[in-house]
Amino acid sequence: QAQLVESGGGSVQAGGSLRLSCAAPGLTYKVYCMGWFRQAPGKEREGVAGIGSDGSYSYADSEKGRFTISRDNAKNTLYLQMNSLEPEDTAMYYCAADYNYCGLGTEYNYWGQGTQVAVSS
Repeated sequence: QAQLVESGGGSVQAGGSLRLSCAAPGLTYKVYCMGWFRQAPGKEREGVAGIGSDGSYSYADSEKGRFTISRDNAKNTLYLQMNSLEPEDTAMYYCAADYNYCGLGTEYNYWGQGTQVAVSS
């Protein structure tokens, strides 16, 4: 069973930045698609960004230009750099991994426990 561990969440003011990390020890990381998702209270989990094993990436429209997904295969770690944060970005952020699926849907096979992001106005 793959283990994914998120970190880097916290509380920031609007306009601030955070960098989330997702460690994936024990996973043959470099062959997996990875994704970031978020879920706000009372809302469904939604895709934020995804990145393939070849480095190809996709973003949800609302995050384009503000968020950057990246991966370090040598460190088995996924990142999400979040800039110009808005109160609407407040949510629990999750990373996910899948051997085949690389999109922004929730079809990923493995999930972390999440890290909380709170943005105040």
